[in-house]
Amino acid sequence: MLYACAGGVLVTFFLCVYACARVGKLLNSVKGLDWDTVATLTGDIGTIKKSIQTLNNRINGLNSPKLNDELLRYAMKQQDNVTDIKKNLGG
Repeated sequence: MLYACAGGVLVTFFLCVYACARVGKLLNSVKGLDWDTVATLTGDIGTIKKSIQTLNNRINGLNSPKLNDELLRYAMKQQDNVTDIKKNLGG
């Protein structure tokens, strides 16, 4: 039981050191960032997000059952038109 507790403490200690190292790395990477840059990045991300949502809506619209039904009706109408033309030509 003592070894399990000691192992748990060691794992916790190493996870804490790892978290501190990651936070330090993050702070060093954003050191030169000012508020204008953050505002610009936020606006760019919003624009990209809106573009992706629009594209996804267009893609989802192409797969809608209503569009598939319209395409099927159009194909059947075209088939009927071709059949009518053949009947008129055959005389």
